[in-house]
Amino acid sequence: MQDIVGYATFTKLEPITKGWSGEKKYYVETCRGERLLLRLAPASELGRKQLEFALLEQAFSLGVSMAKPLQVGLCQEGESAYSLFTWCEGEDAEVILPTLAKEEQYRIGLRSGEMLRLLHSIPAPPGIPSWEERFNTKVDRKIEIYQACELTFRGDGEVLAYVGENRNLLQGRPQSFQHGDYHVGNMVMTPAGNLSIIDFNRFDFGDPWEEFNRIVFSAATSPDFARGQIDGYFGGKPPQQFFQLLAFYIGTNTLSGLPWALSFGEKEIETMKNQAEDVLAWFDGMKNPVPSWY
Repeated sequence: MQDIVGYATFTKLEPITKGWSGEKKYYVETCRGERLLLRLAPASELGRKQLEFALLEQAFSLGVSMAKPLQVGLCQEGESAYSLFTWCEGEDAEVILPTLAKEEQYRIGLRSGEMLRLLHSIPAPPGIPSWEERFNTKVDRKIEIYQACELTFRGDGEVLAYVGENRNLLQGRPQSFQHGDYHVGNMVMTPAGNLSIIDFNRFDFGDPWEEFNRIVFSAATSPDFARGQIDGYFGGKPPQQFFQLLAFYIGTNTLSGLPWALSFGEKEIETMKNQAEDVLAWFDGMKNPVPSWY
């Protein structure tokens, strides 16, 4: 990794194995006492990593609490694209949140919603296809994959019906930058009790409200945090159309959960089955788009 600018100052380079990302990640310390995060991806992804770096510079400048992007380039004799960031101090939010008072969980959720709104102020590039066209293609694929899957979940008919009957909600939806995996598993609590956002490598562009499709993970950890995230994003109570789209996006994701889990074994299969049960309970069999925890 000698191609990395400043590599000669590295005094510690420890692999990070936690997480679902296919990228290689390292915790770095330097002789100057700096703590850094190094991510490596195939060199073929350099263009995407450069775009990610530029977007994260914008997000950082807007005041989102996150690692500061420092460098992006090629290393390992041109075989890998690397990104270097400051290190986010803290503990996993999904571990810390349940130990806090409900009022504090809600307050932290408010902050997560405010930061998400900042991220969504970064516009999508001009000229991309409409969201209705893009997401309907994704819905078709998810339904096809689910119907071909050997596993099913109870209540799938209600989810399929709700998704099928509400595609019209996609018409005219705006598009913006998206984190791509915004939930408590990609957040850390600092020693001072503040929230930081990590792992932007699944970034995308699309309907800002679709970003709430991962709130199922946050709500399972802390319903108060999830409620706070919605209120913080909207600065109060959201419009009814938001909840209709929330149920639509979560329902669509629920259909792809079991086919995804098949590749990872029984533990993840059980997790996705339980999540489907939670979703159907929250939305009263898809009859009420406002989740019960809200």
